[in-house]
Amino acid sequence: MWGNQNLSNILLEVNDIYTYYGPSCVIRGLSLYVKNKEIVALLGRNGNGKTTTLRSIMSLNPPKRGSIWFDGKNITGLPPHKCARLGLSLCLEGRGIFPGLSVMENLRVPVCSDNQKELLKQVFEIFPELESRKNQRAGSLSGGEQQMLAIARSLMMKPKLLLLDEPMEGLAPMICKRLISKLREINMKGVTILFSSSTAKHALDICDRVYIIEKGKIVAEYSKKEMEEKSSEILQKYLGVVR
Repeated sequence: MWGNQNLSNILLEVNDIYTYYGPSCVIRGLSLYVKNKEIVALLGRNGNGKTTTLRSIMSLNPPKRGSIWFDGKNITGLPPHKCARLGLSLCLEGRGIFPGLSVMENLRVPVCSDNQKELLKQVFEIFPELESRKNQRAGSLSGGEQQMLAIARSLMMKPKLLLLDEPMEGLAPMICKRLISKLREINMKGVTILFSSSTAKHALDICDRVYIIEKGKIVAEYSKKEMEEKSSEILQKYLGVVR
């Protein structure tokens, strides 16, 4: 089974990190936390550091300053494959599936363990549409199905924390609705979720809390209730959208 058996309330803690691309500082003193079994959204315009924040947590772009703690361990600068072994899984925007391989082959890529059969069973319980297409070439799936496959493949790593970069990007509203339902189901099975989005609606539909990021910094934090009460104000102030 997925999820974190540790009853400690804070699963992820990011403390005052600075991340660079070459000489350019992209993340500037960013701090956030995610509680065990929460769904948290990182909301902001494109180009403000959402993806880099997730890459920093996964050590694909490790921070030069600050610290990252996961499940009680300091993982700052830990190689990505070791982060994965501890229970972190990152699904980047663009899906990153292998289009020439079948659905089943894509799902088997991350797993070299004796419990592969049980993991596949759990994944197909959440994504039955993938089971019916398990022998189909991944590149022939629809955009929504490819996104589901990318998330399903991340689940094959048995994550405690699932990091999703713009999971609803480019998907039709009805497909977004289905995907949100799947994410709720994953969360109900004990997996904590941190996802980035440039669209506030998706954050409102699913999250427990929202962080707003601007120019590489967290500039605001809202509970779900606060987001519902102030959504128009927040959209206009941070995303330039008027309802």
